[in-house]
Amino acid sequence: MAEKNVSYMLEQEIDYSVYKKEGILMQTWRGLRKNPLALIGMALLIVLLFMAIFADVLAPYGEDYQDLLSQFAPPFSPGHLFGTDDYGRDIFSRILYGSRISLIIGLATATLSALIGIIVGSLAGFYGGKVDNILMRLIDIMMAIPSTLLGISIVAALGNSIRNVIIAVAIAAVPSYARIVKASILSVKEQEYVEAARSTGASDFHIIMHHILPNCLAPIIVQVTMGVAKAILEASSLSFIGLGVQPPSAEWGAMLSAGRTFIRRAWWMVTFPGLALAMVIFGLNLFGDGLRDALDPRLKT
Repeated sequence: MAEKNVSYMLEQEIDYSVYKKEGILMQTWRGLRKNPLALIGMALLIVLLFMAIFADVLAPYGEDYQDLLSQFAPPFSPGHLFGTDDYGRDIFSRILYGSRISLIIGLATATLSALIGIIVGSLAGFYGGKVDNILMRLIDIMMAIPSTLLGISIVAALGNSIRNVIIAVAIAAVPSYARIVKASILSVKEQEYVEAARSTGASDFHIIMHHILPNCLAPIIVQVTMGVAKAILEASSLSFIGLGVQPPSAEWGAMLSAGRTFIRRAWWMVTFPGLALAMVIFGLNLFGDGLRDALDPRLKT
C-alpha cells in the first residue's frame, strides 16, 4: 500500500509538472507583456539576433573590405551610413558582422559557464558536507579574483582567440551560477516528491535531473540571460586591451580600441561601436530584469 502511495505521488508530480511548465510559459509571457521595459529589451535582443543572422545580406560591404580612397569618410556620406575607418572599411558593415561575433561569444560563454556551475552547484547542494565545503571553497577562491583579471590571466596563458576568450570569460562566470544553483537546490531537495523518489530507489543522478533541477530552472534562466550581457561586455573589454578577438575581425571591443587613436579626427569610429555595445547590454539587462520579475512567484498576484 505504501509503495502504491509513493508511486501515485511520483506520477502526480510528473503529471503536474507538465501543466506547471505550460503555466509558467504563459505566466511568464503575461508578466513580460505588463513590463514595457522588458518588451523594449526583448525588441533589442530580437534586433541583435536579426543583425547576426542576416549580416551577409544587410551589410553593404564585406567585413574587411578596404577602400583606401574613402578613409575617414564621415557618417551619412555616400555609400557609408556610419562612415569609414582609417583603412576605408565601412563601419556599419563591421558593426553588423561584429554582432555575430558578440552573440556567439555571449551564448557560448553563458552556456559553458552555466553547465559547469550547474554541475558544481548541484553536487554541493545535494550532497552537502565535505563535498560542499571543498567545492564552495574553490568557488570562494575564484570569487576573490576579479573576473576581468582572471580572464586576462587565462587568455594570456592560452593565447588570443575566440575560443580562449570564451573559455576565460566562462570560467570567471562559474561562481555566480554555482551559488545560485546550490541555493535553489537547498530549497527544493527536502520536498515530498524528492523523498518519494528516494524511497523508490531512484539514483541520485535521476533525482537531480528529473525532480530537482526542473524546479530550479527559473533563477538559472534569469542568470543565463544576464550572463550573456556580462559575457559580451567582458569579451569586449579583453579585445579592447588587445587580449581578445584580434584584427581584422570586426569585434566591437577591438573596433573601439582601434578607433580611440583617431577619436579627435574621426569620432564615429568609437561612437557607433560603443552605442551598439551599450544598446545590446542595455537590452539584455532590461530583458533579464523583466524575466526575473515575471518568474518571481512573490510578485505574482
